[in-house]
Amino acid sequence: MTNPNTAANAVELDGKDLPAHCPNPAMPLWSSHPRVFLEFDAHGVAKCPYCGTAYSLKPGTVVGHH
Repeated sequence: MTNPNTAANAVELDGKDLPAHCPNPAMPLWSSHPRVFLEFDAHGVAKCPYCGTAYSLKPGTVVGHH
């Protein structure tokens, strides 16, 4: 069985979606957990430590730094 939370099935985010957090606004209320802000790796992929949802940045998305 394939893991549904792999990068191939990740929630794709754009620059307007940053800073990214989980749960995201599209998730149903029953699947809520404490909000956690996501840190993307060098490949533009992040995974929620609570629910395992994978997130990826759309190609060309620039992540700003403070």
